[in-house]
Amino acid sequence: MNCPACGQALPPASRFCIGCGKPVTSPFLTPDRTARAGPATEDMNLPVLYAMAALLVLAGLFPPWESRPGQPPEFLGFHFILSGEAVTGGIVSRLLLTIDLVTIAVAGLYVSWLLRKKK
Repeated sequence: MNCPACGQALPPASRFCIGCGKPVTSPFLTPDRTARAGPATEDMNLPVLYAMAALLVLAGLFPPWESRPGQPPEFLGFHFILSGEAVTGGIVSRLLLTIDLVTIAVAGLYVSWLLRKKK
């Protein structure tokens, strides 16, 4: 096989001329093999990630409350925060807060991946 531009002898599977550097079309190569498409890029869904960040901030500002040790176990939730009672009625549950934050983060990343935009 010879280069159509400069006439340089080329190996049969050449895609470019080793003399002039121009692309070589070959009857053995199909258009699918000559033009390789790169992997499709994917973008995470940013509105979902922003919503996740906002929910994480809200979960940090309004942590889950529960009754103090020695009292009957009770989840006080938003009612305790919104009622304006003194903090002596409950304590921040670190375990529930950790579960809350991890659940929001994992769910937000999963939904963002699920609704990702493919290019």
